[in-house]
Amino acid sequence: MHASEFERYRQLRREFHRYPEPAWCEFHTTARLVEALEERDPDAIYVGREALASEKRTRVPDESVLEEWTERAREAGADESVLERTAGGHTGCIATFEFGDGPIVGLRVDIDALPVRESDDADHQPAADGFRSTNEGYMHACGHDGHMTIGLGAIDAVMEGDFDGTLIACFQPSEETVAGGEPMAASGRLDDVEYLFALHLGLDHPSGEVVCGIDEFLAVRHLRAEFQGETAHAGASPQQGRNAVQAMAAAVENLYAIPRHAEGKTRVNAGVVGGGTATNVIPEEAFLEGEVRGSTTELADYMYRKAERVVSSAAEMHGCEASMETTGGAPSAESDPELAEVVGEVARAVDGVTAIRDRDDLGGSEDATYLMRHVQERGGLACYVCVGTDHPGAHHSATFDLVEDDLRIAIEVLSGAIERVGRDGVRDVST
Repeated sequence: MHASEFERYRQLRREFHRYPEPAWCEFHTTARLVEALEERDPDAIYVGREALASEKRTRVPDESVLEEWTERAREAGADESVLERTAGGHTGCIATFEFGDGPIVGLRVDIDALPVRESDDADHQPAADGFRSTNEGYMHACGHDGHMTIGLGAIDAVMEGDFDGTLIACFQPSEETVAGGEPMAASGRLDDVEYLFALHLGLDHPSGEVVCGIDEFLAVRHLRAEFQGETAHAGASPQQGRNAVQAMAAAVENLYAIPRHAEGKTRVNAGVVGGGTATNVIPEEAFLEGEVRGSTTELADYMYRKAERVVSSAAEMHGCEASMETTGGAPSAESDPELAEVVGEVARAVDGVTAIRDRDDLGGSEDATYLMRHVQERGGLACYVCVGTDHPGAHHSATFDLVEDDLRIAIEVLSGAIERVGRDGVRDVST
């Protein structure tokens, strides 16, 4: 890729970076993606409800929040027809490109941002070079601006190459809340996909390093527990109250006492808590929001069942009632080694790649696993690729950034792998 050709991808990434939007509010982002995809003349573009099983969505913001972000997108110049198609938090899109009679290959990238205030320090490149977030308090702090750019760049490379097959490019919303993968997987658009690639930049891997296939994702289940007690005067008649905050606090403490499991990694976290109205009132309501994880879906389910028991017992101990529900989640998954090997073969010939790792563990969760398992359960192969980048700040931090030259490496690796499976398929590496 010539420097002049790459410059348009650098500018595209910076454009995406300026307009970060949180989960289910990616209205401007979806409109810009649709515009870019239409320039590439796809055979079909599916937007919003056409790309999502609406009933599978979770953690959709309140209507007032959706309206606020819709208006922001409108003021930023988003196409009105796309805003209509994404109304109600139906963001994201899928584009299909038909090049021949070969296999159907999917490419999945994520598009949402995080509620992080971006650094304005002079040594933070987006601030120094004028492409810092324009949506104050929100930021592309995990590289999804780069992912979208790579997705479009891979489409361009495949269009210019010798791919014989169909490419289905999925621009998925709401990854950060692990809420968009399942609705997109259940849309029906990936039912016939034979090979699926997903990707991530960074993940603490340096520039020049490519991880051909992530082998372990922690399955995750988000939860919200609500506690109901009874108010009373904290000084005059505390015995008449039933303290919901006390029940919630007992639950938080005992969540961390859930026994770990011999079959693999387990995690638990109470991330958000609240309740009460005044210092002199026994609180009648309280809540906690948290998550459980496991190295397999079964282990995450084990942790969730234990969490339900903890919440129920804590409420009973303090004379309160409690309810708990799942607010989102994602299963575990593994990359298929046959497809990972293709990535490795391609990466070895890409300029700038200095190290190749066959596999690695993610160390966290990702709802690309819904799409991966959807393809695998239908007899296809799936692979989650990591392309390293020397990010100066940690993922999800105010100083996160990426080395823009690494976008080229990712584009060439992904497009090369797509072309390779279209031409040669994969070989059995089990023997």
